[in-house]
Amino acid sequence: MNGSGTAPAVPRPAYRRLSVEQRRSQLLAAALGLFAQRAPEDVSLDDVATAAEVSRPLVYRYFPGGKQQLYEAALRSAADELEQCFAEPESGPLTQRLGHALDRYLTFVDQHDAGFSALLQGGSVVETSRTTAIVDEVRRAAAEQILRHLGEPEPSPRLRTTVRMWISTVEAASLIWLDEDKRHPDASTGSTGAAGAALPAALRAELRDWLVDHFVALLTATAARDPQTARVVRAALKGEAPDGPAGELARRILPVVSEAAHLL
Repeated sequence: MNGSGTAPAVPRPAYRRLSVEQRRSQLLAAALGLFAQRAPEDVSLDDVATAAEVSRPLVYRYFPGGKQQLYEAALRSAADELEQCFAEPESGPLTQRLGHALDRYLTFVDQHDAGFSALLQGGSVVETSRTTAIVDEVRRAAAEQILRHLGEPEPSPRLRTTVRMWISTVEAASLIWLDEDKRHPDASTGSTGAAGAALPAALRAELRDWLVDHFVALLTATAARDPQTARVVRAALKGEAPDGPAGELARRILPVVSEAAHLL
């Protein structure tokens, strides 16, 4: 209490005047943070306003279309970030480049968790043809990036299909990983380790390496039927090191197929 018997006034935090773009980015960041933890239909404009420490009318001022417009803008922002995950310099072994791209992709998945699941699984009440188109654009962009690293400006239908199949595998594996509470198979025992048994980075690395193996295996299977893919695989393997992912995969596979000589 002060000398007059009244409680001293609590100073209010200084109001930050932001530019239009800064304020919009602030609101999108708040929305993305919420969509990362909850399904879109479970997030209200009041939630976004509270997270951004602004008023609800201010959110409407920047997104007069309400939550639908805000969700689509947030989705577009997330899609731009996802597309950049597959942007990698064209140098070094192919599996190394792919591993770097997957590291960024799986980190995004890990950080956005529930939002990523809602994004790819669909079924949200705020899902529209526009949101679906944004998701499809990410898939196409990822496929084009990978084809660029394969060095084929005009891929055959089989090669393009193989790459798109692998993108679907990456999405499905990521969703299963989240659904299983980010557990992974323990390589030494064959058991499933809980997420708390290892650091998140180690869990992501386990899934990353497995997905790289899948890509090599898919390409190899297609190479048996498609001359263009066979050229791609030969060229890619020439750039791989014995102690790299492709070399390790070859050494793991040989014991498995060593008794299949009767098939030749």
